[in-house]
Amino acid sequence: MNRKRKLSASVDGSLHKNEKSKYFQNQEHSQGTSRVKTESKYSKQTEKIVSKKLGSEFFCQTGLELSRSLLGKKIVTMWNGSRLSGIIVETEAYMGKQDKACHSYSGKPTERTKAMFMEPGTAYVYNIYGMHCCMNISCLGDGCAVLIRSLQPIEGQEQMMIHRCQKRKETSKPLQENELCNGPSKMCQALEITKDNSNCENLASSSFIWIEDGHSLSDTEIVTSRRVGIESAGEEATTKLWRFYLQGSPYVSVRDKLEVND
Repeated sequence: MNRKRKLSASVDGSLHKNEKSKYFQNQEHSQGTSRVKTESKYSKQTEKIVSKKLGSEFFCQTGLELSRSLLGKKIVTMWNGSRLSGIIVETEAYMGKQDKACHSYSGKPTERTKAMFMEPGTAYVYNIYGMHCCMNISCLGDGCAVLIRSLQPIEGQEQMMIHRCQKRKETSKPLQENELCNGPSKMCQALEITKDNSNCENLASSSFIWIEDGHSLSDTEIVTSRRVGIESAGEEATTKLWRFYLQGSPYVSVRDKLEVND
């Protein structure tokens, strides 16, 4: 598989000086570490800890089960020999042919969706708007998968910042750490996840991208909500409470005004 991980020589130049300096100034507080004021309770415990890589058995769950189980776990990519990682704080379940918002709703694999029908724990990465990517993980059930929506950055924040600023305008406001991965496409850009280097990768055996063990959350820590951006799928799909996120996390893409816990 072609792994397009190497940035061009001009990338660092695309991170304009004002934005870069303002970002790193914001990081230089709290014992000299790379954290912003929005740090969660996991920052100090997990920042430099390499946890156990999760095997294929972990992914053998239904979409709803895996969506919850992934919260608190760490996703890792290897970029030019360095780890980029973050704690998963937001997911969405897509439930195959019973779900009109799911890419595999037809029940038949296509060239685009074949990863959703592969072994649980397979990465399904697709392009949106011709320039961004989103990443899902296959699970039990034909065509079922879990979308990774947001992360709390843990390792490699400086490199994530460079990746995220490649296509930003010079007039854009400086990014804060909680904005690096607070959305599915932002997360993929920050961790350099593309269709070329990650689609159809087995997360239990890949040397580029995998999931590591982390925190197991209680039901009281998980908010259950409607999924985001699927209005075109109709009312039945939009009313499903199949989005899950860590309560109170500043790294979540969208927080409900009234957070509902199961």
